[in-house]
Amino acid sequence: MYRTHTCGSLRAENIHQQVTLAGWVQKVRNLGAMTFIDLRDRYGLTQVVVEEHSPAAARETAARLGREWVVQVHGTVVEREAKNPKMPTGDIEVTASEIRVLNEAQTPPFTIEETSDGGDDLRMKYRYLDLRRPPLQRNMILRHKMAQEIRRFLDAEGFLEIETPYLVGSTPEGARDFVVPSRMNPNQFYALPQSPQTLKQLLMVAGYDKYFQIVRCFRDEDLRADRQPEFTQIDCEMSFVEQEDILDVFERWAKHMFRTVLGVEFEEHFRRMPWIEAMERYGSDKPDLRFGMEFADVTDLGQGHGFSVFDQAEYITGFAAPGCAAYTRKQIDALTDFVKRPQVGAAGLIWIRLEAGGGVKSSVDKFFAPEEVRALAGRCGAKAGDMVFILCGKKFKALTQLCALRLEMARQLGLRDPKKFAPLWVVDFPMFEWDEETQRFYAMHHPFTSPKPEDVQYLESDPGRVRANAYDFVCNGTEIGGGSIRIHDAKLQAQIFKCLGFTPEKAQEQFGFLMNAFKFGAPPHGGLAFGFDRLCSLFGGSESIRDYIAFPKNNAGRDVMLDAPSRLDPAQLEELYLALVQPDEN
Repeated sequence: MYRTHTCGSLRAENIHQQVTLAGWVQKVRNLGAMTFIDLRDRYGLTQVVVEEHSPAAARETAARLGREWVVQVHGTVVEREAKNPKMPTGDIEVTASEIRVLNEAQTPPFTIEETSDGGDDLRMKYRYLDLRRPPLQRNMILRHKMAQEIRRFLDAEGFLEIETPYLVGSTPEGARDFVVPSRMNPNQFYALPQSPQTLKQLLMVAGYDKYFQIVRCFRDEDLRADRQPEFTQIDCEMSFVEQEDILDVFERWAKHMFRTVLGVEFEEHFRRMPWIEAMERYGSDKPDLRFGMEFADVTDLGQGHGFSVFDQAEYITGFAAPGCAAYTRKQIDALTDFVKRPQVGAAGLIWIRLEAGGGVKSSVDKFFAPEEVRALAGRCGAKAGDMVFILCGKKFKALTQLCALRLEMARQLGLRDPKKFAPLWVVDFPMFEWDEETQRFYAMHHPFTSPKPEDVQYLESDPGRVRANAYDFVCNGTEIGGGSIRIHDAKLQAQIFKCLGFTPEKAQEQFGFLMNAFKFGAPPHGGLAFGFDRLCSLFGGSESIRDYIAFPKNNAGRDVMLDAPSRLDPAQLEELYLALVQPDEN
């Protein structure tokens, strides 16, 4: 046996036992008469000691050990004289009688410790070394534990885990597909699924009324901290259900996850917030409710005072930042520069200072009397000692811009506590969103989302007014999951395709397999999918999902460890009937 115990398992009750450990050398401290070796595996760390009266072979081997060497240690568990209460194994150490080198190692390019000296790019290149570090080990263990709890809960609820294929047909709606050439079918291509959406609907037609899958999905999109080209979904679908049935099951599931994984209890029902309320009060369809600073519509109070910026605006909105009246001109200018950044896009920032002594000062004093400025601040819920920030312009553009400022203020004020959780359901989304560039409506979720029954009458006359039977699970400003009740009626599906600009022929070409399946008796059904990577990062208190994926891609979509994507051999290209085109340098 290479080991009788792991490096994290020995305790005081093991004293006097003969043990064998195996792992990596974390650190060697040679004090002359004694050598201390920190031996590490994924279970923890044990201190090994080689003394002057230890066997000569053990002393010689200990003298030449280096960081990250793989070794096997035989010895006796003894009580440590200087105990370390910060270590689970801190009451004991192992006196080595034999040390066997299993593999020597080069000095790693960065320190493999709790906090490493390696930069992101270097640690991504040597990800297999980074994964040895305790923070990454904790992340992988958390991910595993969460996966087991997901399966345990859904199995108890009667869900079946069913796999769906990775090689499917391409659909141009939504994000870009990753495509895979077919050697056996020249000039034809598979796509990697953006989600198993149509496949899980076919499973409902097949009669499997409760389906789930922890499944890999693929989207060829620009990347950011919470997005990867390949990611994992907790994909679920149910038959003979309405929206309330689905929210009930998955709210209980979410509470189960918080309770079993984090020990966090939620007694009350999660808040339900219509999309329009989320936008008008927080400027986001994924509002962060850990703190206040709600928006107020001050359009009526702001217009008609000769201030052209307000008078020409479609919408004026603001919020009060608590306790920020003491902000200096330099701090206000920095916030103005923040909202003027291209990523935010505001033209400027209006501010009102409610001084602790009762005075009021603003950047629009020239146009507004003091009582009018107070009215603006009062509408925003400001109190003495607060600062009010106001933006204006096109309604939803101004709201989105103000949301960026709200989140920045929360960051500066330390209000985004990763150990505090504020989950909610956002409901009643718009069915369609208008694209100015192509002058057409697109499905806000996907073409199979059912409209609210009471809004079906507006499909032809006013599509922008139609609300979807859709819902998102949001926590701490992040969309963790979302779904909808699906369309199971062929006539209604045809109406939706028409609204989206599909001819009957085009709809049949792209989605005929699903529409044809529905002709054989489709039950009412709906479901949702949760971003597993995002859920892991939420529970782990990180803003980046990369920390919870064993081998992630970088921001350019590259795997710098495997050097992928890479060029193909010309023979492979010829076998696949592919010819390369040089990209346009312009």
